Amino acid sequence: MPRDAFSHIQTWVFDLDNTLYPPSARLFDLIEVRMTAWVMDELSVDKAEADRLRVHYWHTHGTTLAGLMREHGVDPAGYLEDVHDISMDSLTPDPLLADTIRALPGRRIVYTNGCAPYAERVLAARGLSNLFDAVYGVEHAEFLPKPERAAFDTVFAIDGLNPTTAAMFEDDARNLAAPHAMGMRTVHVAPTRDDSTHVQYHTDDLGGFLGALLN
Repeated sequence: MPRDAFSHIQTWVFDLDNTLYPPSARLFDLIEVRMTAWVMDELSVDKAEADRLRVHYWHTHGTTLAGLMREHGVDPAGYLEDVHDISMDSLTPDPLLADTIRALPGRRIVYTNGCAPYAERVLAARGLSNLFDAVYGVEHAEFLPKPERAAFDTVFAIDGLNPTTAAMFEDDARNLAAPHAMGMRTVHVAPTRDDSTHVQYHTDDLGGFLGALLN
């Protein structure tokens, strides 16, 4: 384990969905159902077209919300509240992950393309509340989504972190390109390794990875 490669890290930045909980929880599936229903209602399209637009905007703009805002002038507040109104029943506390995050030296923050109130609910369900110095949602990035560099610049400026002494943990490899260019350590947290040059490390066990850095 490359402990020396992380010895300079002073700020630990974690994505939320499928990073601080396992993909097997399938929480985002519930969000996607609500996204599709919201697009159907807002744009007066059928389910097939709403699903197509949801995926198209994600690929083209980084998030479905970004596409809706840019192409349809959607107000983000109502959208974020609606699509994140889901059950947390599939999430369970992870004491090992909580212990390893608590033991990390320096500051610990969450930065998600979701909204901060939703992130707080997820953290509570995972037993991770009160472990982070800050929780940032897409609203803190002026609704710009990862992977856009400007989104990272905005959130990191608010936080005051120095990218050259920070590490980013993400399930979506494309969201690690900007952090890598900024000088951050990048860790892809996913079942399958991504060989992109901006992915420096990979793990399918976040708690185990962090624990190995501490021991």
